[in-house]
Amino acid sequence: MDKNVKIKELVERVKAIERLQKFRRANDKLAAYNRDKVHYKQMEFHKCPKRNRWVFGGNRSGKTECGAVEAVWWIRGIHPYRQNRKDVCGWVVSPTYEVQREVSQSKILSYLRPEWIVDVTMQSGRKSSPEEGVIDYITVKNVFGGVSRLGFKSADQGREKFQGASLDFVWFDEEPPHDVYQECMMRVMDRKGEVWGTMTPLKGRTWVYDEIYMNKRANPEVWSVTMEWADNPYLDPDEIALLTNAFDKESVETRRYGKFSEEGGLVYPEFDESVHVVDPFPIPPEWYDNVSIDPGLHNPLSCHFYAVDYDGNVYVIAEHYEREKDVDHHAARIQKIADELGWPRDAKGRLRCIIDSAANQRTLSSLKSVADLFYEKGILCDTSVNKDLWSGIAEVKSRFKARPPSIVIFRNCVNMIREIKGHYWGNGDAPVKADDHAMDELRYYLMSKPRAHPSLQKPETIQQRYKNKLIRLGRRRESLL
Repeated sequence: MDKNVKIKELVERVKAIERLQKFRRANDKLAAYNRDKVHYKQMEFHKCPKRNRWVFGGNRSGKTECGAVEAVWWIRGIHPYRQNRKDVCGWVVSPTYEVQREVSQSKILSYLRPEWIVDVTMQSGRKSSPEEGVIDYITVKNVFGGVSRLGFKSADQGREKFQGASLDFVWFDEEPPHDVYQECMMRVMDRKGEVWGTMTPLKGRTWVYDEIYMNKRANPEVWSVTMEWADNPYLDPDEIALLTNAFDKESVETRRYGKFSEEGGLVYPEFDESVHVVDPFPIPPEWYDNVSIDPGLHNPLSCHFYAVDYDGNVYVIAEHYEREKDVDHHAARIQKIADELGWPRDAKGRLRCIIDSAANQRTLSSLKSVADLFYEKGILCDTSVNKDLWSGIAEVKSRFKARPPSIVIFRNCVNMIREIKGHYWGNGDAPVKADDHAMDELRYYLMSKPRAHPSLQKPETIQQRYKNKLIRLGRRRESLL
């Protein structure tokens, strides 16, 4: 065959491939997902390695979209951030069959190309137009050669209808009853599978709030993220502003921000865990600033170590938080953390901190105050803290609101993060007085007006200035040659 003919055939084949790729880009919704416009919180959800992931999002925030794509990636065996499996079996759990048809089922079908579908079994409606009926289960070609099975369940069927199966994953589209959730957790145990949920918390502080959002059991596999309208790159900012003004404050918190509603609302709605919480990293010792303590005996004692960088940004880098322990125990733990960090002491080897002024009080059963007891253990407490509630809250809010943020919290400070997420206004003009020990101590620290640490760079001497001048003159002459 003539060489030119071969080249011509090769060019035609390349053009055909390019046409096919162009067609797929235009018609393959899955291939277009997060390609031209990136929804960063959707990608954070997909990349998270935890086995129990939840998205709390407002309406139209993109939460259901990422739940559906996650399911399709699993059943196709093409998840870009997971070890893919052959012959995957999973469930999608919706509140009712009506919601299933209109939401999760519709989303799943929009991401499945027709040639991928092996068979569809219907609960009701015609197989030829599954989008108009209610699907029982659907089988899909897996890229590893087998077929995957995706079942659709309604939470209002009751827990008994969720027994028996062995699954690779369960996707909860909106909040399920607790007993259904627990039964589904058992379904994925055999295969070491995963669960994820996407929901708008319209029911308020239910079991999901305690078990998932607050993670009160400290389950290391539980992870959550909140999505709001502004996170969705496909929503028009003008429309967001218009719709925000159309709702009352409580509705905005749930329907826009995906926050759990409560009378009075969150004290710090500006807090965004994906922005203000970071993985620990080495902090230069020159950034070390102060230690803040809110004392407690039956209640928890909260203590955090704070650092400040050269720009005045605050870092919460270590935590001690325990209840029903005496001062000797707390002092030993705090000193241990300080030793591990290489925290500076004064000339007499004492650790300095700020503490609630209540630590000066003496009880009838003791001639010594809490501050005195800490002093005997080598911790010198400054009790002259500014406890003004409104000013302290305003200072915390302003730092959370700043972009880039002027305060970040290391992920290992789990109790401070938990308290921020659960700090609500009460019926009056003050926050609910419960689980706020880290919140008090955070305010004390920020009201101490931490300042940016000066750079360690030495000032330029007269000799160095003259030397640098000669260097610049030499370079200028070289450029003129």
